[in-house]
Amino acid sequence: MNQTVLITGASRGIGAACAEEFAKRGYRVIVNYNQNKKAAEAVCEKIRALGGVCMCVQADVSDAEQVQKMFEKAEALGGVDVLVNNAGIAKTAMLCDTTPELWHSIFATNVDGVYHCCRAALSHMVSKKHGRIINLSSMWGQVGASCESAYSAAKAAVIGFTKALAKELGPSGITVNCVAPGLIDTDMNAHLSAEDIEAFCEEIPLGTVGTPAQVAAAVCFLASEEASYVTGQVLSVNGGCVIV
Repeated sequence: MNQTVLITGASRGIGAACAEEFAKRGYRVIVNYNQNKKAAEAVCEKIRALGGVCMCVQADVSDAEQVQKMFEKAEALGGVDVLVNNAGIAKTAMLCDTTPELWHSIFATNVDGVYHCCRAALSHMVSKKHGRIINLSSMWGQVGASCESAYSAAKAAVIGFTKALAKELGPSGITVNCVAPGLIDTDMNAHLSAEDIEAFCEEIPLGTVGTPAQVAAAVCFLASEEASYVTGQVLSVNGGCVIV
């Protein structure tokens, strides 16, 4: 596999699992992180131990200038052929307790970050007439979550953006898809109590919490040649929860 993948927010959780899975499939991997350099370097060490090629790059995806510099550094590995927009933040709060600052910070990372990275990736992909963009949304972007109005709205925006961009980039041979995970065993959900998780699992047909590796497998499928005729789609990795 002579392609390079850039994964945002890849120092932990779903992003780290994606980095390792792409490396196993022969991709050169760029691990983006914002603050946790040590964790990002640990992911790179695992990839190199597998015999893979990896590079860690710090950038806050909400900052367009930092994103542009990150993509310039990616040229050292041949440019970005596959972009996985995974970086995201969440905050549980009732709307009346959601300050404008909190609202804007969630959108800055979860939506603006996707925009900045996609825009930066286009020149390389369009010139090659080939590329894969996979955006991470959430089940809550499809159905909404109580006390997570900002997060749900941001992840819904990612879905709308994905569908629109897929139509725009299709003629250039670039596919744009979205993965919408359900309840996954990540640090983002570490605040949930055992009782909360048990209650969630009662609503999940498969009866269990998902793993980052299961999400990574879906992301890698959408990046593969097997998914070359799939674009503008939302792949739900949620244990069978019904999306209406």
